[in-house]
Amino acid sequence: MNIVTAKGLIKDYGGLRAVDNIEFEITRGECFGFLGPNGAGKTTTMSIIFCFMPPTSGTVRVFDIDVTEDPGIIKSRTGVMPQDDNLDPDLSVFENLTVYARYFDIAKRDSAAVAWKLLDFIELREKANVTIKSLSGGMKRRLLLARALMNRPELLIMDEPTTGLDPRSRHSVWDNLNHLKANKTTLILTTHYMEEAEKLCDRVAIMDAGKIVTTDTPEHLVNTHGVNLEEVYLKLTGRKLVTD
Repeated sequence: MNIVTAKGLIKDYGGLRAVDNIEFEITRGECFGFLGPNGAGKTTTMSIIFCFMPPTSGTVRVFDIDVTEDPGIIKSRTGVMPQDDNLDPDLSVFENLTVYARYFDIAKRDSAAVAWKLLDFIELREKANVTIKSLSGGMKRRLLLARALMNRPELLIMDEPTTGLDPRSRHSVWDNLNHLKANKTTLILTTHYMEEAEKLCDRVAIMDAGKIVTTDTPEHLVNTHGVNLEEVYLKLTGRKLVTD
């Protein structure tokens, strides 16, 4: 069953075409990645899937619901982990989870129980009562992941989930995401990290200048086009994929 289906998707900003007539399907329980540099159209595509902005033309259906017709239902069944840190600095780690739960009308008693389970999941229980400013960058990313899971989403959307993290913190987030995959949560992520796509994604859509160049498994892309995904990107687009 498809969780997301996009057909003829176009998004324009004034005279700029950020997403250029793309099509893709994402099935239940898979991890699907949009791979490409900044400006490729990855984040715009994700924003449309989450109903943050409407498409200019074409259709996107999530849970078989058009994103322009009933975005509230889609959002209630979806978790979002943004690229930027938008945690509330005035709240404790625990409160960042329980206050966020109010957006989904989760009762305070229920949200507390879920929050403790998620803090155990991301290994931050001992940080429950500290302020956000005392957390490392890796801890903040894990907390953003936990917050995205407060409504027990069927679909988890992540924009560059490990940007700026050191290798140890990055692998910690990957461990969390692989656990979610094992429990059949559907994952969609954007990334420009080659290793991240290879470690997590069942399939990737390689994007360049708003278009999807190809969609395939990382393994098949590497076996067909090059020794790693960075080389694959260069071969398919003629441009080097700059990573940090």
